[in-house]
Amino acid sequence: MRSADDHAEPHPAAGGAPSRFPLADPAGLPPDLAERYADVEERSGFLPNVFAALAWRPDEARAFFALNDALMDKDTPGLSTGERELIVVATSAANDCAYCVVAHGAIARIRTKDPTLADLVAVDWRKAPLEARMHAVLDVAVRLAVEPASVTAADLDRLRGHGLTEDDVWDVGAITAFFGLSNRLAHFAAIPPNPEFHLLGRLPRSR
Repeated sequence: MRSADDHAEPHPAAGGAPSRFPLADPAGLPPDLAERYADVEERSGFLPNVFAALAWRPDEARAFFALNDALMDKDTPGLSTGERELIVVATSAANDCAYCVVAHGAIARIRTKDPTLADLVAVDWRKAPLEARMHAVLDVAVRLAVEPASVTAADLDRLRGHGLTEDDVWDVGAITAFFGLSNRLAHFAAIPPNPEFHLLGRLPRSR
């Protein structure tokens, strides 16, 4: 029988560090990663903690960000870039991943141009003001995240019925699966969300 301690949150990284694991010297990153990290920091004004946490494993960091880009940086007939971020927010909330909820909630606010929608999705996507298509997408994605055996061929057909292409349907599963990995690594390494994420997309940008 599990004790109450089995459900306790893991101890955070010491001293507010971005990970429980070793942190690489940015000056020692391979050139391609160093260029990417510098570009992200310049555009965002800060380096997201997941970048710092993965830097000590360069091959995995490179693969992680390549798959992220392939899945997230495209608009397709059934899934906009903002809707892709909402999949991450809903499934990460179901997986109790604060880092991904906060970080991708910020990106969702920017990409949907809606300052509150990601918060509503994180709290309860069922009540969020979304089209029927996205309610169906999130229903399937969240069940795949927490109860994968419950997702059947009929669920995929339901997504097709809402106008998703075969690539879109695959992306629903791939995004959910990829961020299941991300959720668990963030939990395992106790990666905290950067404070900067909390305000992104909430206020008009100064010109």
